[in-house]
Amino acid sequence: MNYLLAILLPPLSIAIAGRPILGFITFLIWVPAIIFSGGLTHPMFILLAWLLIHQSSVTRER
Repeated sequence: MNYLLAILLPPLSIAIAGRPILGFITFLIWVPAIIFSGGLTHPMFILLAWLLIHQSSVTRER
């Protein structure tokens, strides 16, 4: 479910994955990037969120 949320709201997904400070910093960068680039940078934030979600799930399994 968190992977689906990462497509729509990457900063919130990062915060839910267990990194709230990084989620807040990502939000501060994400909003201006979306506004000024017209959405072209959105896939970069999706990849970041997916990597962090995957990393947190692998860490929990150990």
